[in-house]
Order: sequence, then structure tokens, then C-alpha cells
Amino acid sequence: MAEDPITLSDLPNVDPEQLQPIDVEALAGPAAATHAPRILILYGSLREQSYSRLAAEEAGRLLRWFGAETRIFNPAGLPLPDAESPDHLKVRELRELATWSEGMLWCSPERHGAMTGIMKAQIDWIPLSLGGIRTTQGKTLAVMQVSGGSQSFNAVNQMRILGRWMRMVTIPNQSSVPKAWGEFDEAGRMRPSPYYNRIVDVMEELVKFTHLTRRRSIYLTDRYSERVESAEQVSKRVNQRSI
Repeated sequence: MAEDPITLSDLPNVDPEQLQPIDVEALAGPAAATHAPRILILYGSLREQSYSRLAAEEAGRLLRWFGAETRIFNPAGLPLPDAESPDHLKVRELRELATWSEGMLWCSPERHGAMTGIMKAQIDWIPLSLGGIRTTQGKTLAVMQVSGGSQSFNAVNQMRILGRWMRMVTIPNQSSVPKAWGEFDEAGRMRPSPYYNRIVDVMEELVKFTHLTRRRSIYLTDRYSERVESAEQVSKRVNQRSI
């Protein structure tokens, strides 16, 4: 289903003179992919009044304005890792979206000084390799968190570790929104603030990095150790057949 276009009127908190479209040619040159960058958005809360979801939706509007195509995964109904088979409907949905994406945004609340179990469960269901395809390797990642109290960076720091473990290109910038209950209005839109401006920064950077890396990610993540291992496996198969 086609998404509605985002105009500046949908982003009332931005400075229209400073919000600049992504210059794809300046980033990637004539070899750039022609389709919009595909970004999967994950959030880590099931609450009806979920500030991580609201922040993720706000980020999604910005991503679409910057020219990306977005999908937001709803974690409701996702089983705990290994509690069901990978054929579970929600697991298959998540893995298909991960394969579809060229970059991701993870947005988690901070609970007990860490990301939520809901956030971690989503990441745990995404395998490093699926049917010979690495579902996350070389893809870009931006991390965000919301907090009920003072500003903290525990959740984003943990997600950075996970992003590295998943072999993703985690962008330098990040967002942490403290006292999130005061940063959104009754309609669920984020109020103007330096925290909102930082989210604009992060989404702008995510799209830039995705343009820069998506056609180069296979080469960028090509590893000597894995090439050696693959050669050894081929040699073993050949030797076994000759016995």
C-alpha cells in the first residue's frame, strides 16, 4: 500500500530553511541505487501510551521526508525467543522485514537501567544468517531511547553493542529523550525542543549513511577470515568426493 507523501506542513517543528533534501549524487555518485532507502523501525514497548512508539513514528515521518521508505514493526504478539518455531506468523513478518530493509532504527524505553525485554526479543529473533543471506550485515542502524526520568544513555549504549554484534553500520549520532511524558502533546506529536532537533539530526544522518553504504555493503563487510573459511570448506568437499 502506497504511503502518503510527507510535506513540510506535516513537520511543524522543523525550520524549513534548514531542512534540506538528501543529495544522493553528492553521496553516492551515478552508481547510486534508484529506489528509496528501505528503513525498518523497531520500538520496545507494548503500552497503549507508548512514548517509544510515538518517538519512532515521529522519526518515521522525518525519514519519509528525507526520501526513505519505512516500515514499522508492531511487536504485539511476538513470542519470546525460542518459545515458538520460526514459522510463527509474527516471527516470519519480522524476518521478512529485516531482509527487506537496507537500514534500521531501534527505539527503546529505558527500564531498570537497560533496554526493554520487548526490544531485545525482536533483535534476538533476527538471525545473523537466514537461508544463506545475512539479514543485518552491512545495513545501517540508528539507535534512540526514551526515559521516564532524567537523561540517560544506557539503552542506546546497549543497542550499539547489539548493532555491532549484528554486523551493522551503526551511525555516530543517537537520540535520548528524558522525561518523555512531557515531550509529546495530546495528539501524540513531539513538541519543539532540542530533543526533537536531535531526532531530526539522527534521521538525516541515517538516510545519508544508508545512501553511502547500501550498494557497497557487500564489499565493505567482505572479510578475509570468512573467505579463508569458505575456501577450506570447498577443499574438504572436494577431498571427500575424491576418496
